[in-house]
Amino acid sequence: MATITQRTGAEFTRVLGVGAYRPERLVTNDEIVGPIDSSDEWIQERSGIKTRRFARPEETMLDMAEAAAREAIANSGIDPSLIDGVLVGSVTHHLFTPAAAPMLADRLGLDKPAAIDIAAACAGYCFGIGLASDMIRSGDASHVLVIGAEKLTDVLDLTDRGSAFIFGDGAGAAVVGPSDHVGIGPTIWGSDGSGWESIRQVGEGHQADPKITMAGQSVFRWAVWSMAPVALQAVEAAGLTPDDIDVFIPHQANTRIIDAMVKQMKLPEHVKVARDIVDMANTSAASVPLAAERMIREGQAKSGDIALQIGFGAGLAYAAQVIEIP
Repeated sequence: MATITQRTGAEFTRVLGVGAYRPERLVTNDEIVGPIDSSDEWIQERSGIKTRRFARPEETMLDMAEAAAREAIANSGIDPSLIDGVLVGSVTHHLFTPAAAPMLADRLGLDKPAAIDIAAACAGYCFGIGLASDMIRSGDASHVLVIGAEKLTDVLDLTDRGSAFIFGDGAGAAVVGPSDHVGIGPTIWGSDGSGWESIRQVGEGHQADPKITMAGQSVFRWAVWSMAPVALQAVEAAGLTPDDIDVFIPHQANTRIIDAMVKQMKLPEHVKVARDIVDMANTSAASVPLAAERMIREGQAKSGDIALQIGFGAGLAYAAQVIEIP
């Protein structure tokens, strides 16, 4: 009887470099308030958001993903030919099929990598980091490019008082590769499909003009009370305690959610907390890598720091892990 063999890869993995793309157009709350009969003060009090970025009409999610990916590859210091896996977290690819990942790989000139999309909304990037680490440790890939990219203005209803001010556009990326020490802890991930209606597309099927809607209060309660324990599980799974964490990079959904999570988790005062949402709003799958890139660029996160990151949103899907800052 024939015997099936399996391969193994690197014992450890880490993030080698990150990149980001932020659209040029800066949109203030004053540009949003008219159709929803609101005010700058109300939006800031409710969400913490002051501005967001909107992509150009002709600019696609794939265009933004490419820009972020190129920066991540450059910052990783590796030859692009080493990348044999591409994972794109997004819910705003402009085509139902084919997926964005193989199209992105072709734009980048990569040689036949495994390439798939991850439709886990705001959790997509953190899902991707977990999958990339597993691919490399199993020997199924040597280096994996992970992207979170969204053009949410394509699905934004600017007359919806509950969501018009929440979302923006952007892309973030990371290259994951082998390491001589543990640079990515175990991923704690899951979903609660019973809450799928809390954040969803309006209408059924693939409409010509889909829009997104959100039950804000339900999402707020779920995020605060359910996601703080998940984040702490990721810390424990990595063999650490909250005192060991230097940086907290949560999904940039709402400053009130971020503050409540920090309080629930009893994070020490020395922990730097990402608040990219103030300037970028909620960019779904792009929010965690965008926030990470900003903290690194501005010196809030230093190479070797221990960062706890978590993404959560539509599905209701979530994923969290501890990583070492590249």
